[in-house]
Amino acid sequence: MNAISQKLKEFEMERGLPATEIGLKEAKLAFAHVSFSLVALLIGGLCGLLQTLVRTGVIPEIAGVGYYELLTAHGLMLAIVFTTLFIFGLLFSFLGQSFGRFEEFPRRLGWVGFWFMMLGVVLVTWMVLAGEASVLYTFYAPLKAHPVFYIGLVIFVVGTWISSAAMFRMYADYKREHTGVHPPLQAYMSIMTVLLWVVATLGVAATILFQLLPLSLGWTDKVGIELSRTLFWYFGHPLVYFWLLPAYIVWYTVIPKIVGGKIFSDALARMSFLLFLLFSFPVGFHHQLLEPGISAFWKYIQVVLTFLVIIPSLMTAFSMFATFELAGRRQGSTGLFGWIKKMPYRDVRFLAPFVGMLFFIPAGAGGVINASHQLNIVVHNTLWVTGHFHITVGAAVALTFFGTAYWLVPLLRGRTLTKRINRIGLIQTATWTIGMLFMSTAMHISGLLGNPRRTGPAAYFKDSLVADWIPYHVAMAIGGTILFISILLFLFAMFQLAFRAPKGVEAFPVAETEEAAMQTPLFFENWKLWIFVTFALIAFAYTVPIWHMIENAPPGAPGWKLW
Repeated sequence: MNAISQKLKEFEMERGLPATEIGLKEAKLAFAHVSFSLVALLIGGLCGLLQTLVRTGVIPEIAGVGYYELLTAHGLMLAIVFTTLFIFGLLFSFLGQSFGRFEEFPRRLGWVGFWFMMLGVVLVTWMVLAGEASVLYTFYAPLKAHPVFYIGLVIFVVGTWISSAAMFRMYADYKREHTGVHPPLQAYMSIMTVLLWVVATLGVAATILFQLLPLSLGWTDKVGIELSRTLFWYFGHPLVYFWLLPAYIVWYTVIPKIVGGKIFSDALARMSFLLFLLFSFPVGFHHQLLEPGISAFWKYIQVVLTFLVIIPSLMTAFSMFATFELAGRRQGSTGLFGWIKKMPYRDVRFLAPFVGMLFFIPAGAGGVINASHQLNIVVHNTLWVTGHFHITVGAAVALTFFGTAYWLVPLLRGRTLTKRINRIGLIQTATWTIGMLFMSTAMHISGLLGNPRRTGPAAYFKDSLVADWIPYHVAMAIGGTILFISILLFLFAMFQLAFRAPKGVEAFPVAETEEAAMQTPLFFENWKLWIFVTFALIAFAYTVPIWHMIENAPPGAPGWKLW
């Protein structure tokens, strides 16, 4: 910290203002996103607990709010609202640390985007809890919601675009002022993540604006289901990487600092994110392997492209374990696995993301199974897929975000992480891990036994033919309860860190790169080239199949409101 920054911190603290590692105005913008993401976490977690207990028959439906309303709210609040708000808050923080104080225009643009997102969340939540939008997380056609639900989704997405424009502006300003210089690694990764989000949401915006909203308003009588699902999964699979990439930023740039190491390779990190951008989009058909309206050839092409995404994931795994080994050797470890004894397991900032990394090993293996045509036939539309989803976003991503919040929230609020809150964080990480193991394991096993997903309580659950499912339902209820207790612990810790912890300057943990690492090539900054290649791959994978869907379209299906 230079002398000017130090004087500024002292001046802010004298005035009773929080002193932060980034500008005060930038911290307020980031904290607004993070704090409202925690509200979404509470709502989504509560709905998840209730729908699990309703499905297993532990409790009846509550106050007229049925299983499908709870399931829709659970999916949207956690998979869309919590993740997106937290990610944008985290990315604004990374850019604040990388670039310093924002210019007035992009900061105001960020606030405009935030309030658009808030308006969209309010409209969507209102419709779901009112029973007017029980269309589940995927809002598949021909399920039909109230028009306000779709309008809320559009407003939310537009808000993210506005905030993305603010980030693009910051990055462009830095590039213009620092010609021929690589922007900081965290900034590069953040912009790559936002670019992936913007390109991905073009698909979901298209199906809402041109299919689902006109159907809901009564402007059209029928909807093309195959095209709608294709546009959704054009968005839905890159969405997984939109969740993962911010976690990867933490793994690549923050965790090395916490463990006393350095970034293994700046060039490798940038290349892995570039490959995620290129390979995340032309793969959506592996979610539609059992749908008859897509030819086997195009399914095969996208399955092959799906397996290419494994490459940057393996690059990330190699980089992380290389970082751990080098950090361990600096601390005196020897042998191939000596570093294991040197890691700071009593630091929640490390433990939570590290457990998330361990969860991602079976999650990645499950993804390979889901994307394999023959194996997918066995698990398709069963609770196996739900279990896979939970250990991906609910474990690998969520645990990384939890661990991040323990340093991010006090940093943004000008406070410090105390030993007491750190102990609470360790307990919270343990409870989340135990709850997720109970629930996701039961989902995987019962899915292999044929237990369907997207289904509420039904009489056949008591049939002797499916009696084997009952113990797994009990395990899911136990796991869901433990997970909700973990959420309450986490929210208590966040409240303490935001408003009760001692004032001070929490360090922004950003690691340096290993001295022996290769120099980062400048062609990684050729954005025009990589955006062109991305859209070329999208055009290759989707143009002909979508043309066939339109040219050979069936009559379509009327909209249905089933719950």
